[in-house]
Order: sequence, then structure tokens, then C-alpha cells
Amino acid sequence: MSDGPDLASLTRKPDRAGDRALLDEVLHEAHVGVLSTVSDDGFPWSVPMLVARDGDRLLIHGSSGAGALRQVAAGAAATFTAFVVDGLVVAGTLFDHSMNYRSVVVRGTLERVDPADAARALDVFSDTVLPGRSAEVRDHTRKELSATVILALPIVDGQWLAKARSGGPGPDADAVGWTGHIPMRIVYDEPVTETHGELPASVAGLYRQKTNRSQP
Repeated sequence: MSDGPDLASLTRKPDRAGDRALLDEVLHEAHVGVLSTVSDDGFPWSVPMLVARDGDRLLIHGSSGAGALRQVAAGAAATFTAFVVDGLVVAGTLFDHSMNYRSVVVRGTLERVDPADAARALDVFSDTVLPGRSAEVRDHTRKELSATVILALPIVDGQWLAKARSGGPGPDADAVGWTGHIPMRIVYDEPVTETHGELPASVAGLYRQKTNRSQP
């Protein structure tokens, strides 16, 4: 299978192209992206999914009965995209309004994760979203592992692209009144208790890190 045209460069606004550090940053923060492929009948197929970066590969997982996962596991070419919105850009005209963002596209062929590495790969998922959680719960069971498909998409030079926009609007001689940008960020509200017990260190740590309060 051909890898297709190089993804390493932007033809429009090349100043927004990012490096590998930006790609890693977006994948660390986004947690969710879209896996896209083409089905056997020629129609596009896109599925929102959790994602975790494990070194030089992306990990995705889902039910062993999921159609899209069966398709890409069989060798269908795919892309994975992720996007983080960082703010609203308010310009002097509606035409020049924009958003600040960071985005990535990774393309290639997915591979099944070795069964011997499946449990560790699922721990990577957990600890990407909620750092430290895997150490607070029991190990995965054989039944859980057999019911889960875990696939890896290699991050290969020339087959990924990272982009970003930051700052305010560009110069506009016709602008009237206030212009600028409104930053956005992810915050977590106070955890909602379902069962009694001490708040786990993983939950408390994440809440303190991404909250607009000084204490939980």
C-alpha cells in the first residue's frame, strides 16, 4: 500500500506548521479524536475515539465487535485527527474572526497490539486520561482483554501534520472598537461521589491541576 503524498508540509499558511513537540502536546491534552477510513463499499467512515500516545505510536481501543476497528485491523488505510480549541479571536470584521487552536493528523496503517502487551497498553490509556489510576485498581481480567481490540498507529515522519494558531487578529485598518482574543482552557469541577470512600489520589491530583479553585 502506498503511503500517499507527504503530510509534513502545509501549502496554506505554512507558518502555522508545528513540530513533533506540538504533536505530542496535542495528543496528551485532547484525549479524544476521530479515526477515519474508507469502508469496503467506498464510503467514508469516521468514529470518535479515545487516544493515547505510547512513544512513537498512537493507541486506540474498543469492542472486539466494532466494525470500524475490524476494518482498520484488516489493513485499511486510516487517519487519526485530534483538535484542541485554545480561544476565540475577535476581529474588527466577522470575516476576520477566527479561533486559536492546535491540531494534528496522523496517517498510516494500524497494527494489532501484541497480546502480551495488551494490559500495559490499556494502562497507558488510563494513565493518559487520569494519571496514576491504573495503580489504584485491580489488574485487567482475561475476559476484559479478550473483549477489547487494541490497535497502534505508528507516528512516521512524513505521515503526520501538526498545526496551531495563537494570538489576536491580524492588523485591520478598518477595525472599529475592541479587538483581541478570549483564551479558553479545560477545567474540572468538583468530583461527584457515587460510592463512599476516600477520594483517590489520581482524582484529587487531576482536580487540583485543572480546576479554577485553589482547593478541592
